[in-house]
Amino acid sequence: MHALALTDRFARVRELAPGMTISLVVAAAATFLAEHYGAPVLLFALLLGMALNFLSGEGSCKAGIEFTARSILRIGVALLGMRITLGQIAELGWMPVILVVTLVVVTISLSVVAARLMGFQRLFGMLTGGATAICGASAALALAASLPNHPQKERATLFTVIGVSVLSTLAMITYPMIARFFELTPVESGVFLGATIHDVAQVVGAGYSMSTETGDVATVVKLMRVAMLLPVILVAAMITRMQGADPASGKRPPLLPLFAVGFLVLACINSTGWVPAMVQSGVNDLSRWCLVIAIAAIGMKTQLRELAAVGIKPILLMVGETVFLAALVLLLMHWGIKP
Repeated sequence: MHALALTDRFARVRELAPGMTISLVVAAAATFLAEHYGAPVLLFALLLGMALNFLSGEGSCKAGIEFTARSILRIGVALLGMRITLGQIAELGWMPVILVVTLVVVTISLSVVAARLMGFQRLFGMLTGGATAICGASAALALAASLPNHPQKERATLFTVIGVSVLSTLAMITYPMIARFFELTPVESGVFLGATIHDVAQVVGAGYSMSTETGDVATVVKLMRVAMLLPVILVAAMITRMQGADPASGKRPPLLPLFAVGFLVLACINSTGWVPAMVQSGVNDLSRWCLVIAIAAIGMKTQLRELAAVGIKPILLMVGETVFLAALVLLLMHWGIKP
């Protein structure tokens, strides 16, 4: 019996190996390009993966690509919990917490309404709104893993990841100029950058390009937004349960996905201060690699002609969400919700 089970596992490994290997190779190439040319690594992984989308059809790579796009993605999201601690949030006081909670709730709610008015499903608005309000591509991938399956889900996820990556890069360049135009203090500038730019890497780049103090504050505020990923995933999971059983497995999804539990556990462990810096850095690197590998696989699963058919409306939705978020943060800071 044990020998049979072991044989089945080896067969499963052989089945998954080709697709997982090609996803890893694409992720390594994307990382190399990102380090040498300064563009977002997830964007490179998407583009390279899309160029190899013929591999996700019938063939030896299909099963491994499917597994990577689903399971490796969830592992990467769970490991994001090692990025935050409760102490980091407490250091800035309650005002930034109120700011972050307000902007996440309002942005996602407005995105859902706007998506419905523009003829999209409400879940697409939740996906784009969550990516805009929380942590860019990472949030898009986490939410996609939590939301119900539907025929357009992968294309919507891919479009969202591309959109937030491009908009985040543009924000990294333009938002420091906006902070200087409004004559924000270093701390206020950090709050503005951390609360508005989508991806962590671009927040760090924009913040430290202004000053060390601005970079430190921007990073902590951004991590507060990352912490909002868990309650939003919980809401997404509840929506999924309301849809009934998963057609693929025939089982009703859990109230809180296992990867979300892992996210929470790692965040609590990281908050104890017992985790060595080397271990923390290693887990963060592993998380980044899992997400890059997963997005490469998602890119390979997507047909270019399908992405080209999205039209102008989704683009307008994401640009509108980004502009609204920046305006909302400036307005809330003007009203006194700041450190």
